[in-house]
Amino acid sequence: RKVILGVERVEGLKSFAAQHLLQKAKGGKVTAGWLEAAEYHLREAIRFFGEARDVASLTSADVQKYANHLQTVSNGRGGTLSAGSQRHYLNSLSNLFRRAQSEGVVTPGYNPVAALMEKPSGKPPEARWLEPDEAALLLESARTYRPEPDAHAGPIYPLLSVLLLTGGRTSEVLGLQVDDVSLQRKTITFRPNEWRRLKTLTSHRSVRLWPQAEAILRAYFAEKEREGGLGRLLFPSPVSRSESLITDFRKALDVVAMRAGWNKGEIRSKMFR
Repeated sequence: RKVILGVERVEGLKSFAAQHLLQKAKGGKVTAGWLEAAEYHLREAIRFFGEARDVASLTSADVQKYANHLQTVSNGRGGTLSAGSQRHYLNSLSNLFRRAQSEGVVTPGYNPVAALMEKPSGKPPEARWLEPDEAALLLESARTYRPEPDAHAGPIYPLLSVLLLTGGRTSEVLGLQVDDVSLQRKTITFRPNEWRRLKTLTSHRSVRLWPQAEAILRAYFAEKEREGGLGRLLFPSPVSRSESLITDFRKALDVVAMRAGWNKGEIRSKMFR
């Protein structure tokens, strides 16, 4: 190893991935959501390559086999990972190799993921938007929706109202804290916090709280006070015992949209911006 590779340190993939994520967390530059996603991605790499696989032994040919494997991995919704999702898995592995370089586990510049000739990449579809009457119909469907007690639908009506009436990105809205809403000043402020970061520096902003959204949130706050009050998150996950972000509300969105005449999967939150 020392003569041929120029490195002496031997690290198994699982143990080094754990160290990598720990150092990322200590650095304080990534959110808990980023860490969870990276851990999920790296667990798949560990399952494929093996827990004890020497990080320095991974080649571009090995990573190409892993990339081919990702095409067959389930997405949890009856299909397989999209090209964009496959790229996220590879990016997490590539980031691990950047740390491996910095800590002398591999030679400087060695990254078998970066050396791949063809990497999967998502193809953004043409932007689709809702007309005002369609948005109003969707909100009315959400307002009158009464989920089953075990549906874990969450606060779908106020959530959709904030998405539609602030122009906030999905991640921005899901990471809003209660203190970000000012009913007195009639504003909602998007700022970085421990739950999620913002896409750009200029994403830190305050937007007007329109009367319709204000009325919906006032009723939402009153309902939560009767139930025992809110924590720090404006829209906490209904399925987590500890306060955490909602990670996926597509099932509830599909139910609300189908009640209003759309097909399953036809309405997605990116359309609300």
